[in-house]
Parts: sequence; C-alpha cells; structure tokens
Amino acid sequence: MDTSADRKLFLGARLKRLRRDRGLTQTAMAGDLGVSPSYLNHIERNQRPVSAQLLLRLAQTYDVDLRQLGQSGAAGEAELSEVLADPLFQGLEVPRHEMLLLADDAPGAAEALLRLYRAFAEQRDRSRAALIDGGESASGPSPADWVRDHIQSRANHFPELDALGEALHAALDPNQTGDGFEALARARLQSRHNLSVRVMPAEVMVEWTRRFDPHRRRLLLSETLDPSSRAFATAYQLALSEHEAELSALADAARPPDETTRALLKVSLTNTLAAAILMPYAAFQRMAEATGYDIARLQTRFGTSFEQVAHRLTTLSRPTARGVPFFLMRVDQAGNVSKRYASGAFPFARFGGACPRWRLHSAFRTPGRLVTQIIETPDGSRWFTLARTVDRQGHDGYGEPHDLAIGLGCELKDAHRLIYARGLDLTAPEVTPIGPACRLCHRHPCAERAAAPVDRPLRVDDWSKSVSPYPFAAA
Repeated sequence: MDTSADRKLFLGARLKRLRRDRGLTQTAMAGDLGVSPSYLNHIERNQRPVSAQLLLRLAQTYDVDLRQLGQSGAAGEAELSEVLADPLFQGLEVPRHEMLLLADDAPGAAEALLRLYRAFAEQRDRSRAALIDGGESASGPSPADWVRDHIQSRANHFPELDALGEALHAALDPNQTGDGFEALARARLQSRHNLSVRVMPAEVMVEWTRRFDPHRRRLLLSETLDPSSRAFATAYQLALSEHEAELSALADAARPPDETTRALLKVSLTNTLAAAILMPYAAFQRMAEATGYDIARLQTRFGTSFEQVAHRLTTLSRPTARGVPFFLMRVDQAGNVSKRYASGAFPFARFGGACPRWRLHSAFRTPGRLVTQIIETPDGSRWFTLARTVDRQGHDGYGEPHDLAIGLGCELKDAHRLIYARGLDLTAPEVTPIGPACRLCHRHPCAERAAAPVDRPLRVDDWSKSVSPYPFAAA
C-alpha cells in the first residue's frame, strides 16, 4: 500500500535557513505565519512535522516554491558521496544517512566541504602536471569551475537580466511577431550605437566566429554560423552595447577571485542576457507550457536553435511563472562535459562525466534524432530525459557534423507536462538504472563499466568471468 500521503514532512533545517536568509527572528516569522514562536521552534528542531496548511502559508507569505522546499538532499548527497569516495577518505566509510544529514541540516557546511575538495583536487592535478613538465602550478579553482559554481548557486536564474531582456525585446519587436529579429537588432545597433554587422568569409575570420572591431565600429560574424547562431551573436553585441554597466555591476557583485574569472563571468552573464533578448521570459514560458515544451515549436517561434532553447528551459525559475525544473548536460563524442546547468536538482556527478547507460551518449548513433529515456539514479530518483545531437557552433564542414550531444531532463513527476511523454505509461515505465562516473558507481554487474569504484577492491577470479570488465567486492 502506498503510504506516501501519510509520511510526515520534517523540514526544520530548510525552514531555519529560509528564515535566516530573510533576516527574520523566530518571533517575526511566527507572526507572519500565524503560529506561536514555540511551535515554530519545535518545527525548526524537527520535533514537529510541517503541516499542509503551514506549507501553503509559507508559499503565500514568502513566495516559496514548495517543490524546492520539500526537495530532498539527493543532489547534495550525490556530490558528497562523490567527494567522500576519493581514496583520501579511505577508511571513514561515512554512511548515507550522515551525508543526508549534512546536506539537509547544514547545507552551508556541505558546500564548504565541496569547495575545499575541489580546490584540493585541482591543486593535486596541477601538482602532478608540474612534476611532469618541470614547472610550477597555481592554486585555487579554475575560472570555468568558479563561474559554473556561481551560476548554479543562483539556480541558473538571473531575474534582473530577464527583465532587461524582455524590455529590450519589446522595444525591438513591440508586436511580438518574432519575424526578422536579427534585422531589427542590426538596425538598433546601427542607429543607436553606430555599429554595423558584417558576415565575413571563414578564411578571413580564421578561428573566430564572432569578433568586434571597436575602431571601425563593426561586428564581424563568420559565414560558418547558421542563422540562429548569427542572431544570438547579434543579440550578444546588443546586450553589451545597451547594458554593459549592469552586466559589469552583476559580475563585480559576485566577487570573483581574479580578473580572468570576472571576465569569464561577464561573458556568461552577457550570454544569459542575449538569450533573454531572443527568448523573453514571459512569452517563452507561456508558449513552453502551452505546447508541452515542444522544442521544435519554440525554435520556430523564436528563431533559435535546439541548444539555445534547451539551455533557456533551464532558466525558468521566476516565482510567479515557473517552468519545469530542467537540467542540461552537453558532451562530445569522447564523453567530455562542456555544459552542465540545472534549475533544480541535478542527478549527475559534479566532478566526473555521465553514465554510459544514459542515451545521451548513444545519441551519436542516431544523429539529429530525439531519443527519450527514463533513468533511475542510485538514490531511487527517477528522471525523464531527452537527448539529441547538435553541430558545434561555427562548424566549417571539415570536421564531423553532429559532434555534440545535448541531454535535457526533469524529474519523472513533471514528465506529464511534456509533449514527449504523451502516450507513455509513467506509472509503470521502463526504467534504466544508471550511476555517476564509473569510478564512483557501485552498481554491479554493469557491462558498460569503464573503471572499478575507487573505494571497492577488484574481485579477481581465475575460474569465472563477469559481464563487467571490472568486478569488485561488495562493501
């Protein structure tokens, strides 16, 4: 019998963090919610469960997304499990309930541990490289990792940029027709900023797909860019020209550790604003909901690419108009991860790649075709995923087409909102169990395994052969 409806909900740590983030005392929050301070104190100490009525009051009073408030610490647990699997911690054997306790009750301490481990792991890798090269290495996280962590700390949502993007889109296209948007953007660059846009031969641009010439006031675009990429490059330049002060202020407010990291963060923020100009939040979110998140329809409506639409879907966290909380991962054919974003929980390893059993990798066998899959992570969470190959931006015809794959997914409970899940039995679906990176995965047996878990000894046996190339002993 399903007892989920009778399960008591203890959210003391999350409620306490919500209160502290808003600078409220227990007395003040209790007054807002219409409960006694002693009752709130018991809830924060997990001595009382949270009632449905109190959850509704929280949502109404503080504009809280109940899905995120009630979300388990699965993502934090996965990251902590990955870190603690390092041989550095061999012998500790931290149980799952302790990792959940840390992720749920002390999220700040959990994040501090992750940052410390990342700094350590990167310094260790650089030291090894220095020994090989005979040189010296710098310490601290790489600019790309720092920027990725900052963006994820904001759940990939920047409402101030969404507001600027909507205003600029409305100024360019007041009737919201979406027709000839690149031409409208070019005209505004010319009339307001004395800046022209020219498409140049690939042999002239060489390695560059977009380059701004400040002396001649020209934006140069490579002929290798397809129409959606040209439109995005034009929107990027328009974002810089119109709102450089706001972008610089946002980058400075994040307090990056050095100028290189700041510059990379500003580029990422400008990309976010460019996407908000091309795909204004309200119009994009309304159409996404109305079409069942039909990516092809969204591409046609906004003149954007599959990847641009997929990335934009991970940013729909406006409290008054939330979208499905998607995650996104982009990989190449070697399995290297070049993008990793999420508006909610993210089911995959932070410090490694993705499981080969996920169809994100097999998408390369069916170029341009969208494939769906329901996956289950080791903690029992289930996710509905889409995967499709895309061409690298600026593909010049000499390399291999469809050389990147985009994976997009959401929790299975939200799959019914997607057109891609219609006709599927989501109550008893076919599920593929997956794990994090092989060196962290304890699923066995697995024919796709590429390495043994770092915290499990190999089980070598002359008399038998497993389907897995790396059979290992149980804990």
